[in-house]
Amino acid sequence: MALQALQSSGVAFRKILSHFPEELSLAFAYGSGVYRQAGPSSDQKNAMLDFVFTVDDPVAWHSKNLKKNWNHYSFLKVLGPRIITAVQNNYGAGVYYNPLITCDGRLIKYGVISTSVLIEDLLNWNNLYIAGRLQKPVKIVAMNEDVALHSALDQNLKSAVTAAFLMLPESFSEEDLFTEIAGLSYSGDFRMVVGEDKAKVLNIVKPNMAHFRELYGSILQESPQVVYKAQQGSLEIDKSPEGQFTQLMTLPKTLQQQINHIMDPPGKNRDVEETLLQVAHDPDCGDVVRLGLAAIVRPSSMRQSTKGIFTAGLKKSVVYSSLKLHKMWKGWVRKTS
Repeated sequence: MALQALQSSGVAFRKILSHFPEELSLAFAYGSGVYRQAGPSSDQKNAMLDFVFTVDDPVAWHSKNLKKNWNHYSFLKVLGPRIITAVQNNYGAGVYYNPLITCDGRLIKYGVISTSVLIEDLLNWNNLYIAGRLQKPVKIVAMNEDVALHSALDQNLKSAVTAAFLMLPESFSEEDLFTEIAGLSYSGDFRMVVGEDKAKVLNIVKPNMAHFRELYGSILQESPQVVYKAQQGSLEIDKSPEGQFTQLMTLPKTLQQQINHIMDPPGKNRDVEETLLQVAHDPDCGDVVRLGLAAIVRPSSMRQSTKGIFTAGLKKSVVYSSLKLHKMWKGWVRKTS
């Protein structure tokens, strides 16, 4: 099972986890502080560690965390755990981040998301925010036996492969595939214009090919849609309209709806299946899928970034944004030198 490739036994990560309430259905670490990246994020030792904590009862979890880590929160802490949870669930991408926290001598950022909200995102790509993080290699530090969550994590990886297939030619390399997959959650993300290194996707993939193979190898071996020559690192897929229609029909619901919205002329009100059949015959099928992804990611990333001003507080938001801009500038300097 592909999900097994995500497991980690990192003692350092578990030590950090011990500073937080224990009731977690899933905890994972991600980003340049966990897996080496090329470019301006290559200084792994000093990079900020990014975590996501998935909780069944966010009100109870925030209540305990406020008692343990009151100083982690912005001014919203005075409003209590119910308001914090309402902000978490109802604004942005359903995740509440506390950035620039010093824990066990490391600078960390952690996000809190409800288990039910995460499962919805993994299955339907409502925001493709935390689901997008989980399409790239991460270190899972803790995970309970929630069958629905395990199944959704696997389905998210399969959906990522299918979406990438639709945007690739008939023959391509492993690196091409993993680059498409790593870029899914950056499609239309305004932070790729302001605040992120433009070569970010390639910087993630190139040093981590082995981790991507571990994550997606079994899915590719078992998929009836692809001929996967693992030794050569090459793949071939069926680009016939019939093959593409099969793939389009298995895409997450929100992406199908966005594609329907893009392609459905005003007043026609065609059903999704009819639209997807048309797209399957369209030579620009991959471009339409890319537009659908951007229609999900752009608003969700903008709302989440705006929400960050309130959850982090103004001072931390300014510091965090300046760190991102500095990283982008370093990437630009590398490219031009």
